[in-house]
Amino acid sequence: MTRLERVTKVVVDNLNISTSITTNHKLVDDLGADSLDTVEIVMMIEEEFDVVIPDDDSFEFVTVGDIANWLDGALGPE
Repeated sequence: MTRLERVTKVVVDNLNISTSITTNHKLVDDLGADSLDTVEIVMMIEEEFDVVIPDDDSFEFVTVGDIANWLDGALGPE
């Protein structure tokens, strides 16, 4: 499973979404996440990828792609 697929799975599982999502989907505007959901998603991403995401960085996560891009920068290419 690719990194993006893993990120997508975390988001889908957390928000109980039954439709497919893309990197351009906005967590709040498109997927209906609230502030608690976004915190939980960040915590699940940290656990899934064994990373620590600084709060300042996590506040910048607007789309699913933002999370994947941050991970690419933090972990390097797959």
